[in-house]
Amino acid sequence: MAEYKLLTKDFGMDGIQTLAVYERIGGYEGLRKALRSMTPDELVAEVKTSGIRGRGGAGFPTGMKWSFLPKDVHPRYLCVNADESEPGCFKDRALIDENPHQLIEGTLIAAYAIQAPIAFIYIRGEYHDQRLLLERCVEEARAAGYVGRDILGSDFSCDIIVHGGAGAYICGEETALIDSLEGFRGQPRLKPPFPAVKGLYGKPTVVNNVETLSNLPHIVLRGGAWFASVGAEKSTGTRLFCCSGHINRPGTYEMQLGTPIRELLEDECRGIWKGRSLKAFQPGGGSMQVLLPEHLDLPLEMDAVQRAGSALGAGAMVFMDETTCMVDVSMRLVDFYQHESCGKCAPCREGTYFESELMHRLEAGALTPAELSTLTDICDNMNGKCFCPLGDTATWFVMSAYQAFRGEFEEHCGAGGCPVKRRHAAMAVA
Repeated sequence: MAEYKLLTKDFGMDGIQTLAVYERIGGYEGLRKALRSMTPDELVAEVKTSGIRGRGGAGFPTGMKWSFLPKDVHPRYLCVNADESEPGCFKDRALIDENPHQLIEGTLIAAYAIQAPIAFIYIRGEYHDQRLLLERCVEEARAAGYVGRDILGSDFSCDIIVHGGAGAYICGEETALIDSLEGFRGQPRLKPPFPAVKGLYGKPTVVNNVETLSNLPHIVLRGGAWFASVGAEKSTGTRLFCCSGHINRPGTYEMQLGTPIRELLEDECRGIWKGRSLKAFQPGGGSMQVLLPEHLDLPLEMDAVQRAGSALGAGAMVFMDETTCMVDVSMRLVDFYQHESCGKCAPCREGTYFESELMHRLEAGALTPAELSTLTDICDNMNGKCFCPLGDTATWFVMSAYQAFRGEFEEHCGAGGCPVKRRHAAMAVA
C-alpha cells in the first residue's frame, strides 16, 4: 500500500504558503460550509462520526473531547498545541511549513464547533521561522475576512493569536502549555479539574494538536463517514510518520492507519541503510517503548501497537540497526528527560537524576551487577507516581530496552567501556 496523501497532497506546490494559492485549490471551503450549513452541534457530531483520534500522542477521540465542555459556560478557548518537542518528531513542522493555511482553517473550524472567540497557536520557541510564517498567514486570513468579527458574514467571530514558547518540552503537556500561555512558568497542573472544565484563564478549554486540526477541512468537505472509511476501524484516517535513524530515506510519510509497519519501512523508507539489519525501533518517539523486528508486521493502528507493549505516540518512527548500543540510546534519552524535567515533583526531579547517573556509569562499563539491579527500583519509584507523564515516559524506553536486551545491559557491567561499540569497531577494522 503506497503512501496515502490527504494532508500532504499539496506539499511542494509553488506558493502554497500564500492565501491566493490555497484558495485556488479549494482552501477555506470547509470553513465556509461549516459556517453556512452546519450548527456547532452538528459539526461536533460529524467529527465524532469521523472517528478521528488526537494526533498529539494520547489518541483520545477528538469529538468526544469537545463534548466534555460544560454547556452554557463562556467564554471558552481553543489552544493549538504546536509545541512539537518529542525526540524524533517533526511532522507538525512539516504541516506548518508546507501548508500553513490548512492548519489555520482547521483551527477556525474547531473554534466554531466549540464556540471559542479566541484560538491560541502555541508554537515551540525553536520554530522561529514557522512562527513568523503562521503570523503572516493569520494576517492574510484576517484581511480576507476569515479571521476576526462576523466571519464570512456569519454571526461567528474568532481571533487567532500565535504565541511562541521558550523551548520547554514540558509545555507540550496541555496544562503546562496553559500555564505558559497565562504568563507563568510552564509546569503541569493537578487534574482534575481538567482543561475542558477549568483551563485557560479558569475557563473551559480544548487543546488540540496541529495534525488533528489540519484534518478538519477534509472531514467537513467530504464527511465524517468518508473519513471513517479510510484507515482502520478504531484508528481512522491517515497519520504522518516522521521516520529517522538508520534508514535509506528519512522523511515524513502519510500512511493510512492499518498499514503494516513493514510497508512504511521497506517501501517508503527504502529499508535499513548500508545493507544492515534492523535491531529495534521506536514507533512513537523518544518516550515510547522499544519494539523488535518481529513487530514489523503490526498494523499502524493505535490499539494494536499498544497491545504489543508500545504506542504510536506522536508518530515518530526511529529505526536502529544492528550496530546500535541499546544502553547508549537509553542513556541519551534519559539525559533528555532529566534536562526537560520541570522539577515540580520529587519522583521525576530526583528519579531522572539518579537514572541518568546510573546509565552514564553503565555505558562507561563502570557499573556492578548489583548496582544495575537498582535500575528497576528507580524506574518503579517514578512510573505512575509523578505529577505528569514526563516522569513516566522517562522510564518506558529504558525498562523496555532492559527487558528486551538484558544480556547487553549486563555485558556492560565492569566492561571498562561500551562492549557493543568496541565489538563493532573491531569488526569494521577487520
